[in-house]
Amino acid sequence: MAYTLKRLLVGKAKKTAAAIHERLTKKTGLAVFASDALSSTAYASEEILLVLAVAYAFGQTNGFNYVVPITFAIAIVLVIVAISYRQTIFAYPSGGGAYIVAKENLGTTPGLVAAAALLVDYVLTVSVSISAGVAAITSAAQGTSWAWLDNHKVFICLGLIALIALANLRGVRESGALFAGPTYSFVISFMFMIGYGIIHYFLHPGAVAQVTPENLKLAEGYGLQPLSIFLLLGAFSNGCVALTGIEAISNGIPAFKQPESRNAATTLTWMAALLTTMFIGTSIMAYLYQVHPHENETVISQFARTIFTGPMSWFYYVIQGTTALILVLAANTSFADFPRLASLLARDRFVPRQFATRGDKLVFSNGIIILAVFAGVLVVAFGGDTSRLIPLYAVGVFLSFTLSQTGMVRHWLKAGRALKSGEASAKDQDGVNARADSRTTKQLQIARDELKQAGHWKKSIVVNGLGAIATFVVLVVLVVTKFIHGAWIVVVLIPLLVALFRAIHRHYMDVAMQLTTEGLQKLQPIRHEVIVPISGIHRGVLKALEYAKAIAPHHVTAVYINVDEEATQKLRTKWSEWTEGVELVVIASPYRSLVGPLVRYVDRRTSLHPDQMVTIVLPEFIPSRWWHHLLHNQTSLLLKGALLFKPNVVVTSVPYHLKH
Repeated sequence: MAYTLKRLLVGKAKKTAAAIHERLTKKTGLAVFASDALSSTAYASEEILLVLAVAYAFGQTNGFNYVVPITFAIAIVLVIVAISYRQTIFAYPSGGGAYIVAKENLGTTPGLVAAAALLVDYVLTVSVSISAGVAAITSAAQGTSWAWLDNHKVFICLGLIALIALANLRGVRESGALFAGPTYSFVISFMFMIGYGIIHYFLHPGAVAQVTPENLKLAEGYGLQPLSIFLLLGAFSNGCVALTGIEAISNGIPAFKQPESRNAATTLTWMAALLTTMFIGTSIMAYLYQVHPHENETVISQFARTIFTGPMSWFYYVIQGTTALILVLAANTSFADFPRLASLLARDRFVPRQFATRGDKLVFSNGIIILAVFAGVLVVAFGGDTSRLIPLYAVGVFLSFTLSQTGMVRHWLKAGRALKSGEASAKDQDGVNARADSRTTKQLQIARDELKQAGHWKKSIVVNGLGAIATFVVLVVLVVTKFIHGAWIVVVLIPLLVALFRAIHRHYMDVAMQLTTEGLQKLQPIRHEVIVPISGIHRGVLKALEYAKAIAPHHVTAVYINVDEEATQKLRTKWSEWTEGVELVVIASPYRSLVGPLVRYVDRRTSLHPDQMVTIVLPEFIPSRWWHHLLHNQTSLLLKGALLFKPNVVVTSVPYHLKH
């Protein structure tokens, strides 16, 4: 039944050889990896307005005028980061993003910090995106018979997280095809709304959104205050959520079709151009239409209600529908990258090995499931409220940005030194072509790309250095302005995660050290004793005794725990009739304990002969129905648990299957 249900939900398993066919095209890759970044345009401008609303409520009605300058400042950072990550894509075509770059160029600890920051950010991305998507749905429901949905946000969020996780468990290509339609529908409708809205404004200059002090929404954790540098920096840091997701493509380069690096770089360029245009357009619309953050309605919903009236009123629901879809599906970016990053950490022995295992559909199923669980916990903890989650957001991603770009600067410095000292693998294009006969086409292309990048190492240092400085400045602003509003949680959590990674790595290295065959002698014969705990004489016990004599013909002992003198006497009488060559040891148990006396007996045997192996053979009868287990004692399970950690003790079960 469990297998049938799994096949129904996840689909038919795929062979390992089919992995190459699961690669993504640029168009599908944009839907899978860019949905997070593109969807942020639905709430990034609103997050700026939420902070500026503090000054507006204080009495400075010009506070909202700063939304456009702040947006342009963020857009400049966005462009710098996008160009920097193009460099990373070509320099590290195997993917891994900030973790790989920082680890190889700055050291293991910076790499783990980057990984921890990204993992935290991916969990927050799912929570924020799903919460924002549900907010879009409940905004559209205002004033209708569906307004009651606003009281069930958490439940809706959890259901959507489960659906996205299930879609990803079904495989990369299937989830990509599922998400491509909504992503492109959102981009087209959103761009149309911006263009139509600007034209509409100049044709109808009096059409502005209505706001009253009663329904004005303020940023979480801010008190009323006048405009100040600190408040403007706070608005800037809130708006920097527009950059979350920029790094996703560099993390997932191997998911693209060949040539992977070029396809990934082209997709990144498309994403950056669309994101910049949509983000700036949204803020300009907010300025023109004087849209203010509302308690029960998103800024995008207010745009659409104001702009699309009369014959075009139906397009309001198109905007809300596509916005809700892209926000919900934006979580897919994290479901694509979190499991891949976790698999890299598992490969390096910093997280449990289970995260490196691909599931039936050639995806990292364990990473998908754990991400869904963590995101669900966050949604419940913060009540599915986007504004309460935002203060935790972006700190981790900008920390990873900074480490990644700093690592790239170090990378180009090493490349420059290698070229100068003649240590580079090829100094010119002719050198590459001369070795083409000994390389595959893919290896040759990678060599050419590396040579081309290394040849421009000075320019690359400037690009990545500028990116490192810009993202570090933003990181400082984020920590300072958001620390008391919740960012402290992320600041504390990242070092704890790094410590956990280190502890897991130490465990795996200790296990490897103890399991190494170095200095070990070849296989040697061992002394072997078999102990069979019995509860009486029946078919199951006799089968177990036969098995015990097969593996140690002259060293088998049956152990019976005496809790009833009459039953013990009957056993002694029947013993010689059914067994031969098996010693019966009866252990008194005045307190009617079964496990304790047996464990103490095993301890005595192992201490008496510390150089021999003891095998405990447990007779077990297996009922034909699962519920029959509830009618029998589970003594065998207790014994297995008690003996599991005993050195030189092996526990094995001999099942006897009942027919009815």
